[in-house]
Amino acid sequence: MPLLPSPRKRVLIVEDSLVIREFLSALIGSDPRLEVVGAVASGEEALRTLQKTRPDVITMDIRLPGMSGLETTQRIMTERPTPIIVVAASVQSEDLNISMNALRAGALGVIEKPVGFRHQDYAAVSEKLCTQLYLMSEVRCIRQTQSRELSTPSTASRPAASANSSAPRRPAHTLTYRMIGIVASTGGPNAVVKVLTALGPGFPLPIALVQHITASFLPGFVSWLDDTCPQKVVVAEQGQTLQPGHVYVAPAERHLTINSDLTVRLTEGPLVSVQRPSGTVLFESMARALGRHSIGVLLTGMGDDGARGLAALYDAGAFTIAEAESTAVVYGMPAAAVKLGAVSEILPVDLIGERLVTLSGRSNSVA
Repeated sequence: MPLLPSPRKRVLIVEDSLVIREFLSALIGSDPRLEVVGAVASGEEALRTLQKTRPDVITMDIRLPGMSGLETTQRIMTERPTPIIVVAASVQSEDLNISMNALRAGALGVIEKPVGFRHQDYAAVSEKLCTQLYLMSEVRCIRQTQSRELSTPSTASRPAASANSSAPRRPAHTLTYRMIGIVASTGGPNAVVKVLTALGPGFPLPIALVQHITASFLPGFVSWLDDTCPQKVVVAEQGQTLQPGHVYVAPAERHLTINSDLTVRLTEGPLVSVQRPSGTVLFESMARALGRHSIGVLLTGMGDDGARGLAALYDAGAFTIAEAESTAVVYGMPAAAVKLGAVSEILPVDLIGERLVTLSGRSNSVA
């Protein structure tokens, strides 16, 4: 019997401009994977139509009449949680700040409004938008099946951890930790803010961060983190030395690696797990340079980036943490690390910062 074609993913467009609304409807509707089930001009209308349209994914304009895109996102995530992609008109400070706060409210990603039909980049931009909508529409499916579907090498040398256990498989040692590496993807901005905020001001260790995000939004994302979190947050630069209480974010299209003297090295190497920057590249450099004197944290994200790197850290004696499935927006990356037996401890995101404070030596106990 021939296989039946997969049903198209249902898309709701929320956009106040009639011209852009029709443009997005035509662009998205032309993709065989997607079906536009509604195109509305306001947040209020979007909320009214949710039960009728039952979208799998929503594109959300951030500048709407009446209820803002941010408030609409918050309401949807409370009343009928649905994958939301924020479509921003620009990457300027005001629009970007709203977009970043929408990510914190539960939106999965942010993209710039696509170019017109006659633009030379139209085909590439439209394909990227439609593919992202399709992937985000399957977030729930990925959370349920990612760890089972991922093909990984043998882990005979590392006993498998229980994905539901928060107890450490390896006690934290009493040697001094020199830095922390954090890796996140889909759902990451909100998770990163929670972790960094919990560390509080004056945190004694430097932090390197790989967050998968559209390149044009990276500077604004870093600025937003710097305004929101108690640490100083900057884009990492070639050759700079990591300082305590600072967060160094991998720049767009560059792998971030760390030397033994805590200096930064940026490279243009090949994609790893379809990513550049890659969390695996960061973690592997930490394993080589610092070994057990480092801590790796793998947060929410689609795919498996960071998992092999966390395994390298674990094998080098470092302390490794994966976000628990109970709080991960997308459990792909943490699940991959758990399957590899690469995790010292599995924690809900709200407890990771507290654990890092303890490991850093700021409390009386280290383990």
